[in-house]
Amino acid sequence: MRKAVTVIGIISFLFFFASYILPNLIGVPLAAYNSYRVWNDSNESSSKKVGKSSKENLLRFPAPLGVVSDYESIFSEEQNLSLTKILNDYEEASSREIVIVTIDSITPYKNLKDYSTDLGNEWRIGKVKSNNGLLIVMSKNLKKIRIATGYGTEKVLTDKICKKIIDSTIIPEFRRGDYYVGIEKGVQALQSKWL
Repeated sequence: MRKAVTVIGIISFLFFFASYILPNLIGVPLAAYNSYRVWNDSNESSSKKVGKSSKENLLRFPAPLGVVSDYESIFSEEQNLSLTKILNDYEEASSREIVIVTIDSITPYKNLKDYSTDLGNEWRIGKVKSNNGLLIVMSKNLKKIRIATGYGTEKVLTDKICKKIIDSTIIPEFRRGDYYVGIEKGVQALQSKWL
């Protein structure tokens, strides 16, 4: 009996080590290295357009988590999945890419406009040929929101239209404390105008 308990204990420890400890010891540094290498290798041409080296932009911007990058943890898991589905379905149907980012700081930037433009360029939101990306950057902490559009998108979704959607659709929901509904309604309004 004692041997059985010892064997089960050793197996449990090995399972825990192999499942939780080992991936963090090897996987995280390896993923960070690969991420850095990919950004460094692939963004040489885009860094010339943005005016900053990839190394500087890596320090400035977080890595994308998907079409919804909720760094402020504003959305629940269900809300995050719902927004992701809405955005992925829209991209599949139209080839237009919408990305939502929540952040708590824009340091070292002074304004959200420059931050969102550079983030959209760094993350390469939208298709290269049509430049049809749209980025919604919001910060609950800073109480700011911005819709940044690619050159192909801004022909249809002008700054005036984006500002109207922010002011009349998104902000009223934010004032009620419902950030998910504000973003969801804002995305629906943008999609309806983006024909």
